[in-house]
Amino acid sequence: MNDWQRKSPLEWETYVNKMVKVAVIEKHEYEGWVVTVDPVSASIVLATFLENEKVSISVVLGHAVQEVKVLQEGDDEMKQRLSGIFAPEESKAYSPEELEKRKNDLKAWLESNHIPVTEQGESGRTLCVVGVLTIDPPYGPEECSSSNEIILSRVQGLIQGFLEKQQ
Repeated sequence: MNDWQRKSPLEWETYVNKMVKVAVIEKHEYEGWVVTVDPVSASIVLATFLENEKVSISVVLGHAVQEVKVLQEGDDEMKQRLSGIFAPEESKAYSPEELEKRKNDLKAWLESNHIPVTEQGESGRTLCVVGVLTIDPPYGPEECSSSNEIILSRVQGLIQGFLEKQQ
């Protein structure tokens, strides 16, 4: 076990959002921004920003790490860029009020089309359609889940049409 692997997760966390140079066995070196460090394997996930807003992701296996040197601290803008790498393109933060409005609008529309829908969960955030399909926030077709593929497909199509009409 090398020195890097002996560090604790709290020590690894100090490297997150920083530009580092990682020296590995056989004299190879990798440079990039630390996105995260796997607490089990001590592997480092590095991001390198290319032109055209593209990102290259590298994983340096923890057992191969010999030295990690911090080259640059990340500012708030860089932290934002790094945190958004694995977020879906269309993901948008909704306020609790917006989510409540989306849920109520969708529920009312489904009920107006004679589709039985109930709210479930401790906070009533999940909609349940016909008892076999659930819709989680932010209440789009991607958030539908059901073991019945026919119902899933049809309800997703209905929700997609509903959202397109609203825009």
